[in-house]
Amino acid sequence: MSKIQTPNPVRGTQDIYGEMEERFAHVVATFEKIRRLYAFKGLHIPVIEPTAVFARSLGETTDVVSKEMYSFEDRGGDSITLRPEFTAGIARAFLTNGWQQYAPMKLATHGPLFRYERPQKGRYRQFHQIDAEIIGASEPAADVELLVMADQLLQELGIADGVTLNLNTLGDTQSRDKWHSALVEYFGDHRDVLSEDSQRRLETNPLRILDSKDPDDRGISYAAPRIDDYLSSEAQDFFAAVTAGLDAAGVVWERNAQLVRGLDYYRHTAFEFITDRLGAQGTVLGGGRYDGLIEQLGGKPTAAVGWAAGIERLAMLVGAPVLAGPDAVVIPLGDAAESAATGIIAGLRRAGIACDMAYKGNMKKRMTKADDSGAAYAIIIGDNELAAGKAAVKNLANGEQTEIALNKLPEFLARA
Repeated sequence: MSKIQTPNPVRGTQDIYGEMEERFAHVVATFEKIRRLYAFKGLHIPVIEPTAVFARSLGETTDVVSKEMYSFEDRGGDSITLRPEFTAGIARAFLTNGWQQYAPMKLATHGPLFRYERPQKGRYRQFHQIDAEIIGASEPAADVELLVMADQLLQELGIADGVTLNLNTLGDTQSRDKWHSALVEYFGDHRDVLSEDSQRRLETNPLRILDSKDPDDRGISYAAPRIDDYLSSEAQDFFAAVTAGLDAAGVVWERNAQLVRGLDYYRHTAFEFITDRLGAQGTVLGGGRYDGLIEQLGGKPTAAVGWAAGIERLAMLVGAPVLAGPDAVVIPLGDAAESAATGIIAGLRRAGIACDMAYKGNMKKRMTKADDSGAAYAIIIGDNELAAGKAAVKNLANGEQTEIALNKLPEFLARA
């Protein structure tokens, strides 16, 4: 009989366990704590959406839509896509659920996303992000709140050192349109020295040429027209209000005039928190204002701003979190004690005491398990203890041992 071969995981996916799972969970827990501090409501949206949601929002000519989306036809003949990002799905939910009446809305979510691209350090085909959005607020104060929130998240994760907030403005519609025209004319005059990708972008989203990594493109971009030359007074005031708000909140930032967003629905603020600790993939959190997106999806003009961050990348940067072990490990010695211990440990857990049971091996092995778990106490129950209605409770830090009545265990451990 031939041996059954165990299938390999799909390329670009991973099984998250052990220390990395602890880091991953730490990132999510810290994000949940921060979003509550800032009064953001939690949200969960489907992993699958109609393909049109992303084709309309991301643009059919973008690499994400044309090359990277996992799209398929379901049994009903509809084109379905595994979500490659959160913002479009959140905007769709805002419209289909009639949430306009609740605007402005502060929303936060996290979960898996999918893109078919070359796996590399910190980047997977199934990856995970945390995401925060404010929909229905046109004031620069919304941009400031999200940026201060992101800064506090990185501070609390302990990874803010060496991370720099890069900030730029894309202007309002009038400013952006004038800048767009100037860039098309400028890069058109230098088409013959642009990379193949940038020649294509010249026809689709010329702003993206500014953040090209190609050395020739970077040389041409250095002298390209700058947004500052086309900003309306309103756009200047908006950006000034954002930077003043960051200064007031003590958030350090740097102006990066090369930082852009290629799609037409982006306005005003664009930002990235960048580190040099992840090699070429230096952005750990990024976002911007996308006032034109909801209108592009069929809704009324609605201001919106948001950011997202890769959980895997953040988890790579955080140190291994020091997780407390259980409060106690129960060690039953003998069949009668093991049977009684099942009820005892259930009662302790219902009382909010985190505990585990060591029911295999000799006494030495069981005590080793208790020590290795990081527990504060070992609760030893043998025939004599059971007959007396007591347990031997050993402090694993100092070795002291005390007899405690079984019905007093929850009270003792809660106090300890």
